[in-house]
Amino acid sequence: MEIALGELADRLGVPLRGDRDACVSRIAPLTSADETGLSFLAGGRFRCHLESTRAGCVILSGGDADACRVPVLLSENPYLTFAEAARILYPQPPVIGDIHPSAVVDPSAHIDPSARIGPTCVLEAGAVIGPRVFLGPACIVGEGVEIGEDSRLVARVTLCAGTLVGKRALLHPGCVIGREGFGFARDGDRWVRIPQIGRAILGDDVEIGANTTVDRGAIGDTLIGDGVKLDNHIQIGHNVEIGENTAMAANTGISGSTRIGRNCTIAGAVGMAGHLEIGDRVHFTGMAMVTRSVLEPGSYSSGIPAMPSADWRRNVARFRHLDELARRIKQLEIRIDTMNETTGREAT
Repeated sequence: MEIALGELADRLGVPLRGDRDACVSRIAPLTSADETGLSFLAGGRFRCHLESTRAGCVILSGGDADACRVPVLLSENPYLTFAEAARILYPQPPVIGDIHPSAVVDPSAHIDPSARIGPTCVLEAGAVIGPRVFLGPACIVGEGVEIGEDSRLVARVTLCAGTLVGKRALLHPGCVIGREGFGFARDGDRWVRIPQIGRAILGDDVEIGANTTVDRGAIGDTLIGDGVKLDNHIQIGHNVEIGENTAMAANTGISGSTRIGRNCTIAGAVGMAGHLEIGDRVHFTGMAMVTRSVLEPGSYSSGIPAMPSADWRRNVARFRHLDELARRIKQLEIRIDTMNETTGREAT
């Protein structure tokens, strides 16, 4: 949509330096934007492009304003202001209540008149669809599932029986919520499935990425707190609890019954063992392997960064000798302590 800079500044609650009547209609990079484009600068890496940009307006901090020759929106947090501006320029289309003729809806399902049920959706017995909910093509809503108001299931989302979804959730294509968890008992050489009788419960403002899975609880419930953001291709095991506003990047796996606190960040390809306790404001960097509980706030890392192949092969060859080296060092420490004690007695 097109919007005047003055109106945009007012809606964002930030000062404008420039013509209030000039208009922008799209988001564009500093380097390729024209006079219709809105861009932003959140760090020093692209500051060199400020003098040459042809953008209609740039969102930036006060310290960078003097270097920019086009109108600017001044913000203490340019990245956040950019996100809010993008939501204004690219609003979600309104949900128009309707049920597509190809949808299969159980007679006992309750659908708010303002909700949209897309092509080939399936709604099973007792499903409850709240106001202005959007179900895109081929979504499956299982028995007894409840979806809160203004939630959006983009396409091919599967909500298994008993799943509860809060308000304003955004579920991307292919995600599966509430499937039976990975629970088995040994019977000799056989595996016997343990019935998973809990639920998966999503709070308000939760976002689930494409092809991410959240297992239902084995006995209790799997709980995803308000404001949690899960990226694509994530596995959340049964009875996991994730605290409010925690964000998790792609290809991460969380084993069953682990509890993660509030306001944590978990980077890509992190693996967590089961039955762990992770405190609030704990941050794991990419590919961290978490095998113990972490309660203190802070940043934690593991994994081995890429290195030249020849160096890697030499290091791997030495890994086999680490235990032997540790024992030899311990023996040397004992001998040194003994020598120091002997030397001290002789000196007295």
